[in-house]
Amino acid sequence: MSKDAVIAKAKLHYSEQEVALLDRAITTASSAHQGQFRRSGDAYITHPLAVASILIDWSMDIDSIVAGVMHDTVEDTSLQIEDLEREFGKNIAFLVEGVTKVGQARSGMKDLKNYLPQTKDNLSKLLIAVAKDVRVVIIKIADRLHNLQTLEHMPAEKQKKIARESLEVFAPMADRLGMGGPRMQIEELAFRYVNPKEFEKSKNLMKKRLGKSTRKLGKIRQDVEKRLKNENIPYSMDGRVKSIYSLWRKLQRFDGNIDDIYDLMALRIIVDNQADCYRTLGILHSMYKPMLERIKDYIAVPKTNGYQSLHTTVLTPSKQIVEFQIRSKSMHEYAEGGLAASFHYHEQKSTANYAKRQSEKLPSQLQWITQLQEIASKLRDGEEISSEQLNIDLFGRRMFIYSPKG
Repeated sequence: MSKDAVIAKAKLHYSEQEVALLDRAITTASSAHQGQFRRSGDAYITHPLAVASILIDWSMDIDSIVAGVMHDTVEDTSLQIEDLEREFGKNIAFLVEGVTKVGQARSGMKDLKNYLPQTKDNLSKLLIAVAKDVRVVIIKIADRLHNLQTLEHMPAEKQKKIARESLEVFAPMADRLGMGGPRMQIEELAFRYVNPKEFEKSKNLMKKRLGKSTRKLGKIRQDVEKRLKNENIPYSMDGRVKSIYSLWRKLQRFDGNIDDIYDLMALRIIVDNQADCYRTLGILHSMYKPMLERIKDYIAVPKTNGYQSLHTTVLTPSKQIVEFQIRSKSMHEYAEGGLAASFHYHEQKSTANYAKRQSEKLPSQLQWITQLQEIASKLRDGEEISSEQLNIDLFGRRMFIYSPKG
């Protein structure tokens, strides 16, 4: 990734003044990292540039992009936080300091149960950093994603350590932030290093199954598209393929029998608004027989990470089982980008806004962030925190139970 490529991408989304700030940050970071190289042999600056590019793809605000460029300068160069504050302002300096703290806190991290009492100090740093500004973690996730993309240059032992940490910490963290796209990328990249044999086995199973499923889904897709057009519902439709890591996890639950997994490939229907989501669901159920136990209304009851969508699995006249996901455009944007989608290019806010939870885009479903703030406050005041109080499922996944009536 080059400076010219990042600047060219930034010009598509940011103001002239913001691009000038980014340009200045890249010049500063390039000078600070002069003479440093990655394991691949590339100049070190290619990494922060790649992180900045990822953050632009995620629609982050300019402060986050600049912090992405500068994120390793305090830890790996002679620059200090005071230098960044003087050159780029308090907000960017705060974000870089937060990313540095998260990097220090993650050492030896596996799950919350193993934190106390040995790693309380590290946990404190992490919680306080997250609670003050969630953008800190989003930048760190982008950092980890690029490191995974270039992991082949690391020694085998280091590869496995980084990959395992990515699965146990960064993928669940992205999930908690509703960042479905980045979570899937992290899982896919990490799984091949953590368990290469199972990765290849699951990949081959999926390849064989997808060939059959794709052909069968073609006719169903045509029928549904025809009906939606007749009902005058504007839509777009594509196929959603389960990630290899997600498939492997499900295979563990079904004794390796891929025939028992119905959502390997789903048809995703994106409509204009919430009302059309429910209209589309009704149309599908009039065309095919719904499997009642597999109807999930995440619009009425969103997941705790803010995810919203309607899921239904139907049985076609040819006895084929097909899963559909139905969501509005805004729901789809959030499902892919999660909380990062709340920090759009044109919605520049200061760290103070995020610290006070004043961003109107912050989903109310993300109650765990409020819990983090409360815990961080107690830690700053020197209060003791028990393992029970830390049971907020930050790194795990919650289970959602639905009755046939929803």
